[in-house]
Amino acid sequence: MEDRQEQLRSEHIGTLLLKFSIPAIVGMLVNALYNIVDRIFIGQGVNALAITGIGLVFPIMTVMMAFGMLIGIGSTALISIRLGEKRQDEAEHILGNAFTLLVIVSLAITVLGLIFIDPLLVIFGASPDTIGYAKDYIVIILYGAIFNALGFGLNNIIRAEGNPKAAMLTMLLGAIINTILDPIFIFVFNMGVKGAAYATIIGQLANTIYVLSYFNSKKSILKIHRKHMKPSKEIVMGIFAIGMSPFAMQLAASVVQLLSNNALKAHGGDLAIGAMSIISSAVMIFFMPIFGINQGAQPIIGYNYGAKQYDRVKHTLKLAVGAATMISLIGFITVQVFPQGIIRIFNNDPELIRIGSSGIRVYLAMMPIIGFQIVSANYFQAIGKAKISMFLSLLRQVTLLIPLLLILPPIFGLTGVWLSAPTADFISSIITGIFVWRDMRKLDEDHALVLALQK
Repeated sequence: MEDRQEQLRSEHIGTLLLKFSIPAIVGMLVNALYNIVDRIFIGQGVNALAITGIGLVFPIMTVMMAFGMLIGIGSTALISIRLGEKRQDEAEHILGNAFTLLVIVSLAITVLGLIFIDPLLVIFGASPDTIGYAKDYIVIILYGAIFNALGFGLNNIIRAEGNPKAAMLTMLLGAIINTILDPIFIFVFNMGVKGAAYATIIGQLANTIYVLSYFNSKKSILKIHRKHMKPSKEIVMGIFAIGMSPFAMQLAASVVQLLSNNALKAHGGDLAIGAMSIISSAVMIFFMPIFGINQGAQPIIGYNYGAKQYDRVKHTLKLAVGAATMISLIGFITVQVFPQGIIRIFNNDPELIRIGSSGIRVYLAMMPIIGFQIVSANYFQAIGKAKISMFLSLLRQVTLLIPLLLILPPIFGLTGVWLSAPTADFISSIITGIFVWRDMRKLDEDHALVLALQK
């Protein structure tokens, strides 16, 4: 266990980033498979409107993920810093509080979601043709919210303590089960969208069981102790402060999805929402490796920042940005060359293919620079600068994208919905670059001061 922390402190950054990022990338891609596989089997096994139904519940599922990120990522950043400072007992106290918060929040989401499901789906753009598919799916997902929260939230902490392979296996287990059960429930038992939902929560249950068993095993540096489960105001506020950035970003994403669904319905009909559902799946395929790099870099940056090894912090950021940009470029080329092929993976409806293939090219037009923006916002989160991280993360999702979704569609129609995203990407990347440049200068000054004190 001490060896893991020594790796974070002294191992070559390139090797360390690969060691942490590759399992994280696999884990994130596997996590994305929950939704992507559902949509593929639903699109091929039910119909195009069923894909639209799944697209309608994105805002609810995004809110569920938002709370998982608020607690999971917030506690992960704190734990990484505490481990870097050699304060393991405090790290375990944070873990215990994170567990309690995840349980409370997930149960609240289940109750409130089930009470207000019908009006919510209408607000999110459901029509008489699609609301049945949406409700069949999301009700089952809400019943399994606690498995989603615990599996996702605690998985981040496994990675923070220096065991990315275990974190990867956790996600892999759930996704494999989901992928196996999807075709069985949908095609063999003819359960439709309900079958996809059941497959998802069973996979998440397996994920949760694995995570909890890990923290009760000898493999874990940290342990979940009952004495640490009572919420501490100081710890809860610390978790919320750092986790607020990804939380707010996800909540904003939910608002964006709401506005987007209604704009799509008004200017393109039900199939336009289905097309956006498919585009969102393609975005996950290309962006999850970038999020995996973020997760791999986070404990390296957080630990070394806590240990005042600022040269290693800077080197990690540079390598992470470079890798994310390469992935973004590959994704951009794929989308621009094979747009129709991507849509056909999910459904062969000619009108859906026409709407989706033109939309995905415009929607991801600024993809080459998105990797830089995502990684840079995560950097500020990893070093505990929550306010800057939240501002940069929300810049695209709230400050820019929401107004653009309100302004452009009335002027350009359906094309305006697609144009909103690349416009926001371009402006937010420029502003993010300014913040990163300023912080790199400060890191250089801090590093020089540390070296001077060591002489």
